[in-house]
Amino acid sequence: MAKKGTTYRCGECGYEVAKWVGRCPECHGWGSIEERGDARPAIARIAAGAPSAPARPIGEVDVEAARARSTGVPELDRVLGGGLVPGAVVLLAGEPGVGKSTLLLEVAYRWAAGAEPEPGRRELRQDGEFGPSLYVTGEESAGQVRLRAERTGNVHDQMYLAAESDLSAVLAHVDDVKPGVLIVDSVQTMASPLADSAPGGVTQVRAVTAGLVALAKERGLPVLLVGHVTKDGSVAGPRVLEHLVDVVLQFEGDRHSTLRMVRGVKNRFGPADEIGCFELRDEGIVGVPDPSGLFLNRHAEAVPGTAITVTVEGKRPLLAEVQALVAKSSLAQPRRAVSGLDSARVGMVLAVLEKRGGLKVGEQDVYAATVGGMKITEPAIDLAVALAVWSGAGDVALSPRLVAIGEVGLAGEIRRVTGVGRRLAEAVRMGFTHAIVPPDPGPLPQGIRALEVDNLGAAINAVRHVPLR
Repeated sequence: MAKKGTTYRCGECGYEVAKWVGRCPECHGWGSIEERGDARPAIARIAAGAPSAPARPIGEVDVEAARARSTGVPELDRVLGGGLVPGAVVLLAGEPGVGKSTLLLEVAYRWAAGAEPEPGRRELRQDGEFGPSLYVTGEESAGQVRLRAERTGNVHDQMYLAAESDLSAVLAHVDDVKPGVLIVDSVQTMASPLADSAPGGVTQVRAVTAGLVALAKERGLPVLLVGHVTKDGSVAGPRVLEHLVDVVLQFEGDRHSTLRMVRGVKNRFGPADEIGCFELRDEGIVGVPDPSGLFLNRHAEAVPGTAITVTVEGKRPLLAEVQALVAKSSLAQPRRAVSGLDSARVGMVLAVLEKRGGLKVGEQDVYAATVGGMKITEPAIDLAVALAVWSGAGDVALSPRLVAIGEVGLAGEIRRVTGVGRRLAEAVRMGFTHAIVPPDPGPLPQGIRALEVDNLGAAINAVRHVPLR
């Protein structure tokens, strides 16, 4: 029973309850309700204190010290918006084994070695131009990290390595090494002496992150944090963790594929919707500046059940192949299996196909997937999904030089999407000659014939007249 006058408040969203509960009724966070003691005290008047620096007109503020500095990994720089800003705190989250530590070890090496030019500069950085790199690991021993660094060729004299799990020891290493960039792997393994809970708990993660953010802002030191994820793929720990840091990156990848993608979720210094593409190899992780070919399965001849589309991730158009298999079902309830696509969206497209397109798939199993482990959720690929299902159901092959772009509405209409011209320019570069697009697509590039359709039936009729060769 709660004590009289005692209140309980959620440490993540601030919601107050009369008694302790295991799950916050507002933000649904587990274990975040904390006892706040007696009733809230009266608000005291705060006296004016001495400012740390005088306020200046915004035009007189020096911006050179806040310029982004290249990490040496161009694909990561793309997601960060040009590189690391001094004092920025970046959280890189991903599933175990996806390659987070390998990527950050590459960043530590490149930063120390100056092996890549900065944006806008032709000359290479000199060794230690921005200071050495400090890699702190709380999950492995220093010897284990050294072995992985040797295997991937990421060993340099200006790289410093420490195996610590105490935040105060990490701060001592920073004072000793004076690095230009600090990497902490991972934030869930660190413990702050100011918090009493076990490492990885809500209180500890919040205290450690707050301490590292204060360190970064005070010294202008870029800090890269590795974060764990939950079963549903979201960042583990309190929600305030994402609010404290400046940049949140999601590291995605299929265990059965070498393709890895770094997706921006939050970025205070640049676009928050960019992606970087990498390939995980035996010798380490390598950036893929032109990944369109990775998501296409080039066939010698046209194959039924496949359709090509162009999706846009951030500012980058990517060609992707959608495959569909429609087969007679032996079950009372036909199976619907989806890989790399939004299952709810695919279900909607199937319903529209049956109602507006006259395609009977209600008693058939439908399997839909993307090639290369790519995950696509934007509505612009609806038309490609619909044409792939229609092609697979009727055993009619589409032209391998055709791309389909458009959102499918519940009335069967084809809706306009953004950036059609940019998407088709990428299709032309990859050798495609025909495109099915929504009405009024805007200026289009030369070298491709665009067929404008306003409904699903018109799209199906249009693909019949596109030559297979």
